[in-house]
Amino acid sequence: MTLSHLMYFVFKRRKTMTGCTLLAGVILLYLTVVVRQNTASDDDGPAEKVSYFVKSYKCINNTCIFSKLPSVEKENSGLDGSIDVCRLTCGRYGSLWPKPTVNTTIGKSIIEFGLDNIKFDTSLMADQLSKEYMSEATQVFVSSIKKLCVPNCVSYTTTPIISITTSTPFDYIKLTTNESYSLKTNTEGDRIVINIEAKTVYGARNGLETLRQLVATYGSSLSGKTLVMASDVQISDQPMYAYRGFMLDTARHYFPMTTIKRHIDAMAHSKLNVFHWHATDSHSFPLDLPSAPLMSKYGAYSPDEIYSFKEIRDLLRYALVRGVRIIIEIDSPAHAGNGWQWGNSSGYGDMAVCVDKSPWKKYCVQPPCGQLNPINTNTYKWLGKIYKDLINLLPKGEAFHMGGDEVALNCWNTTTEITNWMKTNNRSLDEEGYLDLWSQFHANSLSEYDKEAGEVNSDIIVWSSGLTEPEIIEKYLDKKRYTVEAWEGSNIPVELVKLGYKVIIALKDVYYLDHGFWSSTNYHTWKQIYNNKMPKADNPNLVLGAETCMWSEYVDDNAVDSKVWPRAAALAERLWSNPTTNAPSAEYRFLQHRERLVTLGLKADTVTPEWCYLHDGKCIL
Repeated sequence: MTLSHLMYFVFKRRKTMTGCTLLAGVILLYLTVVVRQNTASDDDGPAEKVSYFVKSYKCINNTCIFSKLPSVEKENSGLDGSIDVCRLTCGRYGSLWPKPTVNTTIGKSIIEFGLDNIKFDTSLMADQLSKEYMSEATQVFVSSIKKLCVPNCVSYTTTPIISITTSTPFDYIKLTTNESYSLKTNTEGDRIVINIEAKTVYGARNGLETLRQLVATYGSSLSGKTLVMASDVQISDQPMYAYRGFMLDTARHYFPMTTIKRHIDAMAHSKLNVFHWHATDSHSFPLDLPSAPLMSKYGAYSPDEIYSFKEIRDLLRYALVRGVRIIIEIDSPAHAGNGWQWGNSSGYGDMAVCVDKSPWKKYCVQPPCGQLNPINTNTYKWLGKIYKDLINLLPKGEAFHMGGDEVALNCWNTTTEITNWMKTNNRSLDEEGYLDLWSQFHANSLSEYDKEAGEVNSDIIVWSSGLTEPEIIEKYLDKKRYTVEAWEGSNIPVELVKLGYKVIIALKDVYYLDHGFWSSTNYHTWKQIYNNKMPKADNPNLVLGAETCMWSEYVDDNAVDSKVWPRAAALAERLWSNPTTNAPSAEYRFLQHRERLVTLGLKADTVTPEWCYLHDGKCIL
């Protein structure tokens, strides 16, 4: 009898409350019988189980080969289910980024270990300050490992013992710092012994970063993840270039300190070592400095969009622990306006001219206009106060960036106060006369800087400009004091080196990460950045290095991660390793590094379809 027959029978007999109660009992009885019948039939034969196809990886001929295996589970929680583990030891350099330069041996063996068991031995470090530095650096190391353990990693009794040795006392990182290191791992019973040896704490930190890249996980979110480490490794390594940078413009758009720190994290994990902070421009002056508080009051976008003195100091420490120098740029004499407009009302005269003047195309390269007044002595007085506060934060002798590009001579030439001064002082009102005025501005600014810094002869960096053309630069800028950051003209760096000037490469047609997002510019892929060879110069020691630049006209905090990363990391390997090979041979290490950056919390852009990421060598053009 079916359920419908039973229902008919009950309702036919009595359509009352009693009938309804009886109906409910009948339905319950029917369902119980059906369930028991189904259970009995299950006992008669094998259960029909849902099957899946899960990912599996195997290293064959230095390539991680992808396949799919049938499984009763949705994830392959075994060792072969992790592409990260496969790439850890597959190929000469595994998944290291940038690749080491001197010697690299990575065996195929790996070993599981527990996060809570990691121990550090810093007893052989050069001095107490070195030990204190490394105490913080090892905390950063452990924190980055923890990010692999989401939601959790299973415990293991194996104990990694990381012994760190340095031979020179602690000092701040600088252009001449030795960043080399050696790293060796091997197993002794239930211990993994890791030895990192370096001249300096910064070399030791680089060794820790390499060790971080020798760690991966396998497992699943349900079964828990297991940490593994390559257990048979010997590496000797050192960078090819001392200046490996990334520039962020925080004047055209404000970026929170958390964002800046996130980018410094990514730099550290890519072994980039200079954060060039383009802090001010004609658009805004967000630095809240104790000796010049009116600058941020008038120049910040809002009271909440400033960088306090304490925040700047803390950022310098944050970066140092991650092996990153911070070079601050106060752009001048051009690219300076908002923040300077209070001078006249305070009795200091016009310290900036052409501020917000229109039509802007007549007075500057982009709105809003603004240029410092080179004939007002108060301009240098207040520049000195700004320099003083920043010098007090920076390590002694640290380099400083004074900007110095895109001076609009027509701004000065249409300012009555300046043209009258030029005439009174028998200066010609032509290009040469204004170039002389421009160079005099730099000389006066440098004098103020040196007065505040003391006799340390800090390197002063300026952008390439009309004043740095190889034909005239020696007339205007002292090669013993000025380093030129070349952003135009592919041959200009070589010509400047011939003259004896130190050079940093930041060519706009390769390294400007904002290009491709506004008219008349082209997007530069990571491969173009990677493939761009450093210039060959008569004195290669004068080519200090290079940097990618993120100008922020068309990017804010919502998209900056994906516009910078992982492309900025392509330059990291070019500068660290200066490889003779091109991007295709580095592609899968690069893709793995991009995944590493995502694990660290960056919204790094994707550079290939997921299918290509999973299939080594199938999509390389």
